Amino acid sequence: MKMPASLRDCFFSFVTQCSTGLFALVCLLTLSPVNAAEQKPSQEQIQFFESKIRPLLIKHCYDCHGEDAQESDLRVDTFDGIAKGGKAGSLIVPGKPEQSLLITAVNYQSNDLQMPPDEKLSKQEIKDLSDWVKMGAPYPNADLSKLRAASDKGKYDLEKEREFWSFQPVRKPALPEVKNKAWVKNPIDQFVLHKLEEAGLQPASPADKRTLIRRTTFDLTGLPPTQEEVENFLNDTSPNAFEKVVDRLLASPHYGEHWGRHWLDVARYADSNGLDENIAYGTAWKYRDYVVNAFNKDKPYDVFIKEQLAGDLMEPAESVAQRNERLIATGFLSLGPKVLAEVDATKMEMDIIDEQINTIGVSMMGLTLGCARCHDHKFDPISAHDYYGLAGILKSTKIMEHYNKVARWYENPLATPEQKQEQARWDEKIKGEEAKIAALVKAENERLQKEGGKDYQLPKKPEEAYTKAAQAELKTLRAEVAKLKKTRPEIPTALGAAERETTDVPIHIRGSHLTLGETVPRHVPVVLTPEPKTPFPKEQSGRLKFAEWLGNPEHPLTSRVIANRVWRWHFGKGIVATTDNFGKLGAKPTNQSLLDWMAATLMEEGWSLKELHRIILLSNTWQMSSEWNAKAAAIDPDNQLMWHADIRRLEAESIRDAILAVSDGLDLTMGGSLMNVDNRAFVFNHESKDGVTYDFNRRSLYLPVIRNHLFGMFMLFDYADASVLNGNRASTTVAPQALFMLNSHLIENASHRMAEQIQHETALSPEQKIQKLFLKTYGRQPTEMEINKSLHFLDDIEQELQAETKSSEQRITRAWQVLCQSFLASSEFIYLR
Repeated sequence: MKMPASLRDCFFSFVTQCSTGLFALVCLLTLSPVNAAEQKPSQEQIQFFESKIRPLLIKHCYDCHGEDAQESDLRVDTFDGIAKGGKAGSLIVPGKPEQSLLITAVNYQSNDLQMPPDEKLSKQEIKDLSDWVKMGAPYPNADLSKLRAASDKGKYDLEKEREFWSFQPVRKPALPEVKNKAWVKNPIDQFVLHKLEEAGLQPASPADKRTLIRRTTFDLTGLPPTQEEVENFLNDTSPNAFEKVVDRLLASPHYGEHWGRHWLDVARYADSNGLDENIAYGTAWKYRDYVVNAFNKDKPYDVFIKEQLAGDLMEPAESVAQRNERLIATGFLSLGPKVLAEVDATKMEMDIIDEQINTIGVSMMGLTLGCARCHDHKFDPISAHDYYGLAGILKSTKIMEHYNKVARWYENPLATPEQKQEQARWDEKIKGEEAKIAALVKAENERLQKEGGKDYQLPKKPEEAYTKAAQAELKTLRAEVAKLKKTRPEIPTALGAAERETTDVPIHIRGSHLTLGETVPRHVPVVLTPEPKTPFPKEQSGRLKFAEWLGNPEHPLTSRVIANRVWRWHFGKGIVATTDNFGKLGAKPTNQSLLDWMAATLMEEGWSLKELHRIILLSNTWQMSSEWNAKAAAIDPDNQLMWHADIRRLEAESIRDAILAVSDGLDLTMGGSLMNVDNRAFVFNHESKDGVTYDFNRRSLYLPVIRNHLFGMFMLFDYADASVLNGNRASTTVAPQALFMLNSHLIENASHRMAEQIQHETALSPEQKIQKLFLKTYGRQPTEMEINKSLHFLDDIEQELQAETKSSEQRITRAWQVLCQSFLASSEFIYLR
């Protein structure tokens, strides 16, 4: 009950004669923290500020945050400065010291924010500041409502924010009008041509068939076309010849290997943890194989993301294989790097949750949700309230077995009924042998007791007194138990997620778990949910509901983001250039109507990525040549309007795989692990000793991905940083790449194989051998000039080798090897036109 004004005045008159401690207590009692900022401060509260707080601020804060200096844009010598706060955010939440940044700082609760920095305030000074904030931070002649406004400044005008293009629901746009209707093969062409005609431009001429099949085969499988595949396409004069090529490539198992690798970039896939303890993720390969199989089976994209977020919570599986597949899929949540030796277990847990939130937000929604951990997002309408609404979902999810040093991540068991039965039989054998040991020990102990008499006590090591026969039998039985335990069949596991106790998470002030604010119910970002939604289930983490929300056709981002990713992985750049950021700091789409049409069509086609591929690849837009046009280049130098095909370098994996493929050295075995380090073992220690080997001829997809120590060739050719997701790899040109193509064992061995193979073609003339090399490496016939130059090159190399003590046959083989190496090191081999 509020104290009457008259009684309160009498009370204040009395306490002015009392001690400071009692005075502060009365100030707290007479002004409720709930509405402290809305009421006018009393004279006694102002006196408290002038006698306790202002002197404290002058002594400890004004030098760095006063009239002459405002470090971190913070000024505390004026009320407006205190109300405004600084770069770190609002300084005070009136009435709530436990949520106030000022109190966090002076308590030294956060390692990165401790004020004053030289020496911590006394306990009494900290108490005075806390009491002042609890009163509502009274200040002479100040409008305390500014404090509340400052602490609430993260509240957004949601209706206005939803006007931003990417936050609006996807609606399929009408097809635009174009003049050159004959050029249009499908709606993609219509959208592209409309933009070109608006700019006064025309599309480039079609690519020739050799260029087209090479470009498309690499694009869908990451491998070069074989000579037979090229010839079959060239000889096929039917109107649907190219359509048959596309369908064949989409049906190839190598499609899933190549396009699955694109998703692994986004999923920040790696075979080790990285960070402080680089320990092997020995079962991560199962997630990689799940992704490959999902792409090959054309798993609907909405199901694909649902399995990765909540595969363990979906409807009952039709088979053990499907159940295990879903459990493996949840490895997406656990693949990120973790500081496994973090001293503060709570901080470790929240850091892992933060990494998950950021990964989910960027990969599936194109939003940097992680920016709202410490404060409301500075640019996008994502509040800390939204962030911790999501954090509750993930805190209710089991990712770790424990957080003790060294922390141990959780793995889902994947046993079949047969495997469980086999292990049970094995356990019975072990139990039976252990029972024999126990019976023999008991019998021998009883014998000793009987022979020793009533007062006999067993020695500390009674087995030394057993009969020789008993000792020998025990030795045999224990050896058998040890053997059985060592050879006991292990239940297969895979890193992933499971449910744990459901909980909601309080807002962490400035991201610190040491300063907690209000508890936030689990929910999705409100800017993306115009209509009120039912609360998350109390009995589940909410991952399933969250995943279903992402796959809802009304979600404005999910279909747009993946459609844009597919376009980028085909063309080398997205319609939205910032493929991982659809927020306000991201790039605007160069052709939003086209993007929305693709997003809507993707959902109409049952979220089938293969159907989206077909639409893109069968368009004239995809089939354009890379011919140059000076006028178009002057108007659109970056080719944002798609007036021709961009020349693009192959990715690191395709370069390596193509080198192996054209030299007949590629092992096309699919799936499985090439890690030679046990699960949870250290793979790269602090002495810079790497126990992992990469000496395999399997596709690059299957080589181990070790955080902090990537395979050297991958690093040279812009492989993704496995510690963070990346949907938009760079493509650089640096000198070490050329040196690699000239000096690496990979190139040397491949060119040697090619030279030996071509030398065995004894029925072919040198000119025909050169023609065969061109067909194999470039997919085309050489010109007469190229044949002549190649022949002269061979002669020159042989002449240079004359001085060496090599036989004529060795000189010829060596010359051909150098020629083959020049083919592999050429720009034409590693670039697509």
